[in-house]
Amino acid sequence: MKKIAQYLPHVARVLMGLLFVMTGSNGFFHYLPMPNDMPEGAMALSMAFVKSGYFMQLVMGTQLLVGLLLVVNRFVPLALALIAPVVVNIFAFHVFLAPAGIGMALFVAALEVYLAWSYRKVFTPMLSAKNAL
Repeated sequence: MKKIAQYLPHVARVLMGLLFVMTGSNGFFHYLPMPNDMPEGAMALSMAFVKSGYFMQLVMGTQLLVGLLLVVNRFVPLALALIAPVVVNIFAFHVFLAPAGIGMALFVAALEVYLAWSYRKVFTPMLSAKNAL
């Protein structure tokens, strides 16, 4: 059991990385089909992001960059910190606007929380109330 546990953070990191490489690159190359049955509020928010002219590209670029960093195992704590607001918004989007996709949102949120916990020693100084300077 201990052997399996030591590989879990690596498996979670690669899974999350591949997921964000796929969804991030889809934002630029559009190879995944768009759902036809999105609720009105979800569609309105998505269209607002697209019509902003920059926001959808920013989110997709962040997902792609973070996904690549996670897959190649470089700057993992930084990648987790960068993607955290995106994960929160993915989760909130599905809770409030498109509940049909809540399963995948829960999976991504669970991966993020698990990886943040796995790297908690790295995040401890960042969460300190007082500065060393």
